[in-house]
Amino acid sequence: MIRPTALKKGDTIGLISASGATPPEKLQPAIATIEKLGLNVVVGETCHARHGYLAGTDDLRAADVHRMFGDPTINGIFCIRGGYGATKILAQLDFDMISANPKVFAGYSDVTALHIAFNQLCGFVTYHTPMPSTEFIRQEMDDYTWQSFIQQIMANEKTEFYLENPSNQPMSTLVAGRATGQLIGGNLTLVTASLGTPYEIDTRDKILFLEDIDETEQRVDRMLTQLKLAGKLDDVAGILLGAWTNCGPENPEKPAHCLSLQTIFQEILVPLGKPIIAELTCGHCLPTMSLPLGRTVTMDAVNQRIQVVE
Repeated sequence: MIRPTALKKGDTIGLISASGATPPEKLQPAIATIEKLGLNVVVGETCHARHGYLAGTDDLRAADVHRMFGDPTINGIFCIRGGYGATKILAQLDFDMISANPKVFAGYSDVTALHIAFNQLCGFVTYHTPMPSTEFIRQEMDDYTWQSFIQQIMANEKTEFYLENPSNQPMSTLVAGRATGQLIGGNLTLVTASLGTPYEIDTRDKILFLEDIDETEQRVDRMLTQLKLAGKLDDVAGILLGAWTNCGPENPEKPAHCLSLQTIFQEILVPLGKPIIAELTCGHCLPTMSLPLGRTVTMDAVNQRIQVVE
């Protein structure tokens, strides 16, 4: 896997949305937070565009991705937000051109569709990170989240380091054991949506990270079951589970009709016998960890340690 050149102060960021439209009032604050990192910003057309719930038409969103990868003056690309729509442009992307111009590419949630494609088809590391018009501008944005983000995009030449939760938020073990593999994954909904497409996630001997937001426990159950039936969970070396924000029971007033996420994980994931670490502080939450997707990691589920290795 190619590791894109780390960003440094004075570099230029291409700001795009491959997914949902950006609320106009959030654009300038988002730009300002990036500039505070010492980075310059080139704003893509998609940050101003709207096509219903999308940041412009599919053609425009694909063109913005191409523009930012093809422009040699752009050093990195940040997705300003998630939403929906990244999957819709995959068939229009020139992966040969993109693979010839690897750059720091950052975002999460719906951006998972692009992470999978760039990791697998273009062969370079991408970064699962908070985004400028969502986390960056929230009052709750914290030092841990900033430092984790900066470590990934501006110090990515580090050959070995640990992925650690905030000190007051311990990880937990669902299945003990150790495993090494390429770190992949992201949002469970997008990982599942890749199945049966030319961009289907390859989990063989990989460390699969999963998180999600606003899904009932029944839908989480359905998606994990689909991954299992597709053989994707049998193929993994290990599993990392992040934040499951607002993923609760569909009928909380009828507890007898509900299954907790912990029960679902115990019934679907634990019998796989793969090492599983849960409660990573990563996903639709603050604080949140940034992850180098495509890097090789060693996970020790006995001691809840995750090390990025060369």
